[in-house]
Amino acid sequence: MFVGITNTPRDYSWGSTTAIAELLGIPSTGGPEAELWLGAHPGSPARIIDGSMRHGVDDLAQWIADDRETALGAHAQLPFLLKILAADGPLSLQAHPTLERARQGFDAENAAGIPLDAPNRNYKDPLHKPEVIVALSETFDALCGFRPVAEIRDIVALLETWDTESDAPAPAVLAPLAARARADGDEGSVLRSLVEWLLGGSEDVATLVSRVSALAEENEPSAAGEYAASLQTVRDLAVEYPGDPGIVTSLLLNRVTLSAGEALYLPAGNIHAYLKGLGVELMAASDNVLRGGLTPKYIDVPELLSVLDFESLPVPYLRPTFPSEGVEEFRPGVPDFVLVRIQTRLNERAAYRPDGAAIAICTSGSFEIHGERSDTTLERGQSVFITPEEGAITFTGVGTIFLAAPGAPAN
Repeated sequence: MFVGITNTPRDYSWGSTTAIAELLGIPSTGGPEAELWLGAHPGSPARIIDGSMRHGVDDLAQWIADDRETALGAHAQLPFLLKILAADGPLSLQAHPTLERARQGFDAENAAGIPLDAPNRNYKDPLHKPEVIVALSETFDALCGFRPVAEIRDIVALLETWDTESDAPAPAVLAPLAARARADGDEGSVLRSLVEWLLGGSEDVATLVSRVSALAEENEPSAAGEYAASLQTVRDLAVEYPGDPGIVTSLLLNRVTLSAGEALYLPAGNIHAYLKGLGVELMAASDNVLRGGLTPKYIDVPELLSVLDFESLPVPYLRPTFPSEGVEEFRPGVPDFVLVRIQTRLNERAAYRPDGAAIAICTSGSFEIHGERSDTTLERGQSVFITPEEGAITFTGVGTIFLAAPGAPAN
């Protein structure tokens, strides 16, 4: 069964006023449109627009609850959430827990009587939240994971040089940062010490953030050589979030610019922030976020420190595989999801068999879609829920479809 679905873009302040509407060829609301959700997440379940499904059922979550076997087959739940994400400004620094930590945290907060909608609630559900982002815009900027400590020390040395050359030097301000960056010990202990101090709320940190912001403003980013993008990010963040410790934390992280079609995979514990761009995002169907800066929202420092992976890692690119003609799979190796990009030219055909219920959205062109039980068409901007009974799906047309499905067969 093919079930037509849609949703209204969520209007977070960092969203673009045009990007989602222009991508999908739909009217803009005129306000910021940050995320278009396609899934059964209770925060914003997709709305059913297929007339044959209208028997008192308005959203995908309710239909799944009413007829789980038809909707999901052997799976107990829809394990993923598909989004179109349009960032016109930086999102918060954040990380997500492992499945074990999410279960422990959820149970502990329930036992403590913290309401699910409380602003100081960390765990809204007992699930983890790995995620993949594929760039749709020409460039997509992000921070993701800790960079090598040797690079952090290089950046600190650069800041010290700028500080001594400044017309208004403040030689003691950078000293606590430099001491922690150059401390003995393994990379993990150095990184943990830096993050814990930056989030500790001391006056030294507040003064440091002000000084680093001023140094980035006084010097052209190009003077930073290979770290030019990182120093430009400091300038941008200082405008958006003046005084926020996340401005300095950003210098500890890998700064990456994706080209259209490139992807990142953010596993549990990876601290990250999307900065600017349009992309397709696919994640486990969870709402568990531990924030670490660039936000007025609640930051639980001890819990964040317990979740973060304090390891210097390369940029977590996710390279696609090509199982068949016109089909790319972004498969991070988690059971929750796989993201598939289907691209065909005129009258070409592509085929794919999802491992369970799937959601597809057409971002360009138009397609005829044939399953083992029924058929449908999909035009630019339209999306559809595909039940497991359709089996192998063929796509005939010209354009691009993104399809989300479980990452592995149900046990």
